[in-house]
Amino acid sequence: MVAPAANITLKLPHLYAKQREAVFDDARYSVVEASTKSGKTVGCIVWILAKAWEDGKPGRNYWWVAPTYPQAKIAFSRIKRMLIRVDAARQYWQVSESETWIELVSGGRIWFRGSDRPDTLYGEDVHALVVDEATRCREDAWHALRSTLTATKGPVRIIGNVRGRHNWAYRLARAAENGQQGMAYHKLIAADAVEAGVLGAEEVEDASRVLPNAIFRELYFAEPSDEGGNPFGQAAIQNCITDLSVDPVAVYGIDLAKSIDYTAVIGLAEDGSCCHLDRWQGVDWQQTRQRLVDLIGDTPALIDSTGVGDPIVEDIQRACPLATGFKFSSGSKQQLMEGLASAIQQEQVRFPDGWLINELSTFEYEYYRSGVKYSAPVGLHDDGVCALALAVRHLRVRSTATLEVRLIGVGDNEMDDERVWR
Repeated sequence: MVAPAANITLKLPHLYAKQREAVFDDARYSVVEASTKSGKTVGCIVWILAKAWEDGKPGRNYWWVAPTYPQAKIAFSRIKRMLIRVDAARQYWQVSESETWIELVSGGRIWFRGSDRPDTLYGEDVHALVVDEATRCREDAWHALRSTLTATKGPVRIIGNVRGRHNWAYRLARAAENGQQGMAYHKLIAADAVEAGVLGAEEVEDASRVLPNAIFRELYFAEPSDEGGNPFGQAAIQNCITDLSVDPVAVYGIDLAKSIDYTAVIGLAEDGSCCHLDRWQGVDWQQTRQRLVDLIGDTPALIDSTGVGDPIVEDIQRACPLATGFKFSSGSKQQLMEGLASAIQQEQVRFPDGWLINELSTFEYEYYRSGVKYSAPVGLHDDGVCALALAVRHLRVRSTATLEVRLIGVGDNEMDDERVWR
């Protein structure tokens, strides 16, 4: 048995500033994208020990979960070594080698589990959780783990190296980075660890020489490789980033909210630069309608009229005669997104950094037998992407129409003019 509780102080290893900020963030969910050997594991060891020591009571469980059981045992062994170093502290903790748990004097018990069998993770009540190497854990394991926090409302630290873009941890990181309620996002890279003295600069330099560049950037700078699922191209997106333009709006693209989505409004100037960028949610249709009418006025606008949007657009058109509806289908959305991809890759459109960049960067396409599906990953939004695509399309249509009108005036007689227009 563990010795009875007393006035005992647990002295934990020192963490460098960014490391401490990442794991001891006040947010319930802290998602930490980190380079290898940047201190993410040590930071979370300190965090889970502090939780089990300060908040622990008999019967309270704290979990450390890794992709496989052998990987979870690495953290188990490291915590044991940390505790064993202090001989006087041995009476204040006990360990089960067979069941892989450590129980502290508080009564809090830290368990070490693998996530490769998700069905075995259901059922327990967990008071704090670390998901280690999250990008290598199965998504259905995360679903099971989240269920263990329901009764306790326990906090979770999700840590790991970046591993491409097509995994649940990457999507959760983007949601956290985009300011989703209750979430915090942190990034620890090799440069942070070098500056803090926990990683040698020569080791990073050596890795840069022997590893493929994409893998090196993922492992040491937490930069995801472009796996080909993004239709715009990550480099092309970055090349289009600029400040919000002060030029007047030539056209608006508007994606109307459905369910928990956003109503997104993007205005483009004649040269394709973004001069209006806004989104909102949780507003009733009447308020949204009035807000859009006041904004659009006599400016051309292309508005998503799919489903419930159809009567809304008709209502807006009564006050804004240059507003037009656009119905989304699998075919029309494909054409719309291909047009946006072309504009981005040719730098014919420009936009400011922020939430729109997050949407563009996480947007995906997948090939099916029936065609191509364009959408945001599950749990994320693409309202801004759709609004931008609508604005780009309308700007091009408007430019083409202007050109045709000029050509009409060149004809020798009215019949010639009519033929040109057609």
